[in-house]
Formats: sequence, structure tokens, C-alpha cells
Amino acid sequence: MNYDVIVIGSGPGGYVAAIRASQLGFKTAIVEKELLGGICLNWGCIPTKALIKSAQVFEYINHAADYGIKVEGKGEPDFEAIVKRSRGVADGMSKGVQFLMKKNKIDVIMGFGKLKGQGKVEVKSADGAVSEHSAKHIILATGGRSRELPNLPQDGKKVIGYRQAMTLPTQPKSMVVVGSGAIGIEFAYVYNAIGTKVTVVEFLDNIVPLEDEEVSKALARSLKKQGINIMTSSTVESVDTSGEVCKVNVKTAKGVEVLEADIVLSAVGIATNLEGIGLEEAGVKFDRGKVLVDDYYRTNVEGVYAIGDIVKGQALAHVASAEAITCVEKIAGLHVEPINYGNIPGCTYCSPEVASVGYTEKAAREAGYEIKVGKFPFSASGKASAAGAKDGFVKVIFDAKYGEFLGAHMLGSNVTEMIAEVVAARKLETTGHEIIKTIHPHPTMSEALMEATAEAYGEVIHL
Repeated sequence: MNYDVIVIGSGPGGYVAAIRASQLGFKTAIVEKELLGGICLNWGCIPTKALIKSAQVFEYINHAADYGIKVEGKGEPDFEAIVKRSRGVADGMSKGVQFLMKKNKIDVIMGFGKLKGQGKVEVKSADGAVSEHSAKHIILATGGRSRELPNLPQDGKKVIGYRQAMTLPTQPKSMVVVGSGAIGIEFAYVYNAIGTKVTVVEFLDNIVPLEDEEVSKALARSLKKQGINIMTSSTVESVDTSGEVCKVNVKTAKGVEVLEADIVLSAVGIATNLEGIGLEEAGVKFDRGKVLVDDYYRTNVEGVYAIGDIVKGQALAHVASAEAITCVEKIAGLHVEPINYGNIPGCTYCSPEVASVGYTEKAAREAGYEIKVGKFPFSASGKASAAGAKDGFVKVIFDAKYGEFLGAHMLGSNVTEMIAEVVAARKLETTGHEIIKTIHPHPTMSEALMEATAEAYGEVIHL
């Protein structure tokens, strides 16, 4: 079959590319080897949020008395039901993508897609049948998977990746989480909240190491208060899985410590899916696991494009979707601006949540800016007090000379919903004074952004 556009991979990069291509009048097909929606909808962003919601509801029940509510007896997590609900949410989202494919008249070709010569894609289905399709434009959106360390091979049973962590048959009594990025911290929060004894091991000096240092340290204090054991500046040297429990050898500043746990979760990042998709045969250049592309996601080979986790930039669902739209609109000849990777929000959905965009305080100083920094704690927020969510703060960073909004860093309840205001403000080149004069509704958590900005300029009212 001949198409204008074929997309290989149906995650938040691939399916968005296919829909936008169809909207712009291209005859479009999408190739998927497993489930529509890719990792994000089926094994990542969406089902993890469902698990997190179950953990939060369990915490609400346990702390109902704090809100003046009597609960008879003791709440118990039903691990099997928690997992089942999470899978149901993921299945619903995947079916939603199926609907969108039909609505937009996109052909779905199930199987493993591979570049096969000029403008051609070979698809091998699960039953071994091979078909060939052609298109003027081929977009690679094959995504990523859990990265394996040589000294921490995953067996899928005792040493697992994020995928198995979502569908364990029984709740482990204890778990060691290796890596404290968003994936590691979210799983640490979920399992700890429902009663698993959790230890987080991080190679660097701070957890969520890409975040502002103040946020990292405050989050660590909060998670420790919840009962999570955190070991920073530590490395997992090896894991012995021969016995009933895993013996995890952790190298620390004080020497080697042996931890025992039912499960070891490896959350040390993402490896890209470049194997077997025909890059070498097609002559597509790639380096260190990333396909080399220009600002509009064109590879060195005419008619071949790449987006999402397999190219430069943050490996995030919303980045892949933005790249998809930019790539397809450029193919269609529309006027498009390259994505500003300095204005990408990052979110971690533990409790309290973490959200950030732009420069950290340290990075702003290192970049040579003279800065104004403002901070507003949620302990001073009326809405946070009423909601029983006083943990955390909003921190903002401005260029002292021109008032440019350099960055914002948030820790607290619902801050992942608040960060988009800063992304929009920075896109519109808003200054600190304009934020102060933007009337925020009261009482809301979002007022903290206005208050933190006012604090940076010595005008704060509620501190």
C-alpha cells in the first residue's frame, strides 16, 4: 500500500504525528508492534498515575481523622485490585487511541516496522507474515525501554524494570529502588504508601538530581518522613538473587552495605529502541543511541524523520507530542518555529509533587545572570492549610537586569497542574512585575506563584 506518511511507533509521538498528518490532508498509516498508545499510555505515564491515585486514596483513609472524619476499622490495600484498576485505565486510554485512528481515517498496521530502501517500510506481524508499504515521508517514533546496567541485569522477577513494577502478582514486603529520577521516586512513593518497606539508592548527591537543589533536599526530607530510606552518593555494585530474598551490595561513602529486599526495581533511565529498524541499511545516521536530526526532525536521509525518545532532548511524552506536530507541520510546508528545549516542564507525581521549568538557581548563576529569587512556602497558603497540604513551596528565579522569567521550581500538592502558567509566561516573555500584577484567584495553590514573585521583588504581602 502506498501512503503520504507512515509513522513507525504509536506512542505520544507517533500517534500525534499520525493524527496531525491526517488533519493536514496526508494519507497516513501507523505501524505498532504491540499496543496503540505505546509505553506512555500502556506502561508509563497513565497507569503509574492510576497507581499513585490508589496510594493517595489509601493515605487519605489512614489520615481521615485529620479532617474530622471517623472511619470504622482499618483500611487495607488490595494490591491485586489496585493493579487491576491501573490496567483498566491504561486499556481505556489505548482504546481511545484506536478510536482516534478510526476517526482520522488512519490505517493501523500491526507488526514490527523496519526501513526497507527508499521510501519503503517492511512490517513483520506477530504471526510472521511480512508486508511492504511505501510513503514519501516516514517518521520514526520507536520510543524507549527500561535501561539495564551491566551489574544489574533484569530477570523480570526479582530484578525488574518499570513495566513489571506495574503488574507484580503480589505486593512485596520490601523493595530497593535503584535510581531517583521521576520513575524511581514515583514507584518508591506508591509502594511505600501501601506498606512496602522501600529504600532508594541514588548515585548522585541528591534525589531527583535534575531539579533545583532546594527542591531535591526538601523532597528527600518529606519522603524520609513518610518512611522511605534514602541513600544518596551510593552505588549498587551487585545483586545476589540466589536466595529467597535479594541481597543488594551498595557501595556508600562509609563502605559496602548489604540490603535485603524481595524486589529490586532498576529505574536508571531509558534506552532507545533503535535495534532492527533498518537505520544502518537505510544509511540513517545515529550516535550514542540517538538518531541525528535537524531542528525539524529530518534525518540525513531524504524523506526519513525521527521524533521522541530516540532524538535529542528530554525523553518526555509531551516533548514527543510537540516534536510530532512540529515535524509534520514542517513536512506540510507550514511556518513552524523550532522547539525551545529550555522551556520544557518536568513533573514528578509523588506526594508532594515536583514541577519545574527553566533554569535552576545554580544554573542561572553559572550562566552569568544576576538574579532575583523569590520563595513562598505552602505553610503560608490558606488553600494549602484548608486542604491539609502545607508541605513544599514555590521558588521563582528572575534576571535582575531585565526581569526575564528564568525558571520556577515547585514542590507541593497539585503543582504539576500549576507549572503550565510559568511555561506560558516564559513563552510570552512575561516579566516578574507582570506576574505580580496578574490577579490570581483566592484561595488557590496557584497564588503561591504570585506571592513568590512578589517576594523576589520585596513586595510580598502574606509572609
